[in-house]
Amino acid sequence: MTDTHLALHGVSYSLPQGRPLFSDLHARFDRQHTALVGRNGVGKTVLARLLAGELEATRGRISRAGRIHYLAQNLLVQHPGQSIAALAGLAPALAALQRIEQGSSDPQDFALVAERWDLRQQFQTLLQDSGLPALPAETPASALSGGQAMRLALLGAQRAQADFLILDEPSNHLDAAGRAALAQRLRHWPGGLLLISHDRRLLAQMETIAELSSQGLQLYSGSFGGYQQAQQQRTQLAADALARSKQERKRGEQALRAQQERQERRQARGAKEGKQANQAKILLGGAKQRAQASSGKLLTQHATAREALNARVSEAAQAIDWQAGPIHWQLPPEAFDRCRSSDAIVAELQALQSPRLPGAQPLNLQLRAGQRLAITGPNGSGKSSLLQILAGQLAPSAGQRQVHVPWAMLDQQQSGLDPAQSLLAQLQQSNCQTPEGVLRMRLAQLGLDARCILQPSGQLSGGERLKAAMACALYRDAPAQLLLLDEPDNHLDLSALQALEDMLRSYPGCLVVVSHDEALLDALALTHRLALDSDRWQMAPWRNDAPI
Repeated sequence: MTDTHLALHGVSYSLPQGRPLFSDLHARFDRQHTALVGRNGVGKTVLARLLAGELEATRGRISRAGRIHYLAQNLLVQHPGQSIAALAGLAPALAALQRIEQGSSDPQDFALVAERWDLRQQFQTLLQDSGLPALPAETPASALSGGQAMRLALLGAQRAQADFLILDEPSNHLDAAGRAALAQRLRHWPGGLLLISHDRRLLAQMETIAELSSQGLQLYSGSFGGYQQAQQQRTQLAADALARSKQERKRGEQALRAQQERQERRQARGAKEGKQANQAKILLGGAKQRAQASSGKLLTQHATAREALNARVSEAAQAIDWQAGPIHWQLPPEAFDRCRSSDAIVAELQALQSPRLPGAQPLNLQLRAGQRLAITGPNGSGKSSLLQILAGQLAPSAGQRQVHVPWAMLDQQQSGLDPAQSLLAQLQQSNCQTPEGVLRMRLAQLGLDARCILQPSGQLSGGERLKAAMACALYRDAPAQLLLLDEPDNHLDLSALQALEDMLRSYPGCLVVVSHDEALLDALALTHRLALDSDRWQMAPWRNDAPI
């Protein structure tokens, strides 16, 4: 099809409780590969589902030309109970093939099969290409890992010969090899593509950037690097304009106060002179009424002037998407004074054997203060299990584990948070010495407003939960001096990801991170890499250009 496209015509969407998420969006997406970016909560996934036809717009319309294939961010959560054949997009055709073999003559069944009489063999080839063993088509998709599910769904989309792909965070659960394969497939994808991602290596190969913000939907032609430069320039210009309007308001307020003070002095002087001249009471009363009227008129004029000054500041502020503003982490340096020496041993693993890697050689590991370690390797190589052992959440099958400092583990689900309690309540329980106002200020600097910190943490978005878990780890009376992170970037938008990198670079404790995002790891000033190679754990100095 030559006219493959998706188009938004004045599209608006309101959440079930009535709050508008975005309004009056106009855009056209064609065969150019486009990345959809924006802060968490701004509505990227909702927009993707609208374009795919899974949701209906509150207002406006969407036109579509071509066959669209949409892959949700959480495949296994979005469609619970589906089979692996459904995940690959082949369940209807396989069911039709079975009905034909049982005697069906329904034309729709023959249309679904479409001469693919070797469909079962094709499905098994698809499983093999996805790195999966031969499995029955009805196997529950929940039996797969997130990475396995995404690989199978992506290959299924390619085999379906879709005209337009809509992918929501497809690299979240992929290892380094899976990410490289995904990038290669998308680079050679001949149809239209709309990609929601914070993976900067994927974004770098997009041709157009669509930014969704509180200001609407803005399209930028060209590379992701060019978009970042344009965004920085736009934000700086808007910030400069806001600073000027605030300064003008300050000068205006000073002028109004000076005018008010002059009038008060004149009135006071007039009243004094009237009394000294022994004017009649009726004359003094008239002068007082005239002064009051004049004062009231001036107050009205001043109120109008202040409204105008505030309106100009508000207009300048609206030109800035405050959700895209910087996020600041404040770490209490005095809490780490006891763990400054590079000779201080933070944690030890002695002849350790993981129960999930029975064939691997025992691991001996000493972590020291200030050490910054990445645990890397393909899916299933025991990275998360090793973190769980360090955190005391998984007992080793052999060997010993010792941790000598306060520590915190942030897993992919942020299970350390109580979903029924608010973030502020949880932080206050572990932070008895810091006033509530200071805690609120620190949380606001993370981009967590009053709504976020007072509602149950189970209702927060993925990115908000990660920031909440980080706050609980670092803003407590005894901050974590050993920080264990399992795929911390999976639910972060680009702005929060940059803030995470900035914070972790300045984190003075011992850091152990599991991630497949080499761009993130490159940014963390790591000292070492640990990986399982041929059933043996290998520790090596960090080298950005030679991942294991």
